[in-house]
Amino acid sequence: MSFAAQILTLYPEMFPGPLGVSLAGRALAEGRWSCAPIQLRDFATDKHRTVDDTPAGGGAGMVLRADIIARAVDHALEQRPDLPVIAMTPRGAPISQSRIRALVDGPGATILCGRFEGFDERIFDARPIEQVSMGDIILSGGEMGALMLLDACVRLLPGVMGAASSGVEESFETGLLEYPHYTRPVEWEGRTIPQVLRSGDHAKIAAWRKQQAEIDTRSRRPDLWERHIGVRVQSPSGAQRDLKD
Repeated sequence: MSFAAQILTLYPEMFPGPLGVSLAGRALAEGRWSCAPIQLRDFATDKHRTVDDTPAGGGAGMVLRADIIARAVDHALEQRPDLPVIAMTPRGAPISQSRIRALVDGPGATILCGRFEGFDERIFDARPIEQVSMGDIILSGGEMGALMLLDACVRLLPGVMGAASSGVEESFETGLLEYPHYTRPVEWEGRTIPQVLRSGDHAKIAAWRKQQAEIDTRSRRPDLWERHIGVRVQSPSGAQRDLKD
C-alpha cells in the first residue's frame, strides 16, 4: 500500500510542487505515494468563501476559524480515517527524524497548513490533531513546512533511494550530525582529502567518521550532543556545560 498524503490548504496549487520532480516525483509517478490537496475554502459557508476572522481580544492579523477547519478535518478523516492529522504550526513540537520514521511506517498523513496568525485554539481541543513545528522560524504559511515534512517521509519509502544505507548513515539518524564527506580530486586549492579516507582500512575509516561526527555535533549542536550522551539540557538558550574528553 502506498504512502498517502492529504493536504488541507488555502493554496492547493503548491502541491506536489518541488515534490513532483527528482526522486519524490519519480516515486509519485510510480505510485509509491499519493498527493491529494484539499482546498480549505471549500468548507466555508458564505459567498466570499471566508475562512478567517479577527482575533478575539484584538490584535493584528486574522485567525483561521475553528468551525471551518473542523469541517475540512472531518472531511479528510472521512476520506482516510487511518491517517493521523498533523497541523503545521510554530506552536507545535519540533519534528524529529524518529517521528518521520514513524510516519513512514504508517499509511501516510493528513497535513493541515496554517496561515495568517494561526488557528483558533479550540480546534485542537475538538479534533485529534498533532501540532508540529519545523524549527524556530516563522514561514508565510504551513505549506512550505508540509513540503519539507513530506520530502523527509517520501525519501525513506522503500525503493525511493538507490542505496538502502543512504537513509541510515545521515545526520539525526544516530543522534549525531553526519560525518564530513570528500570526493575527487584528492587535492583541491591546496587542501587534500584526509589520509585515513584513502587508506583502505575500513575499521580506521569507521572510527574516524564516528569521531568526526561526535566532534562536529559537540561544537555545532550542543543540544543534540547532550541528548546523545543523556545529559539534561541546562537551559533553553543553548548554554551548555563544558564537556571534556
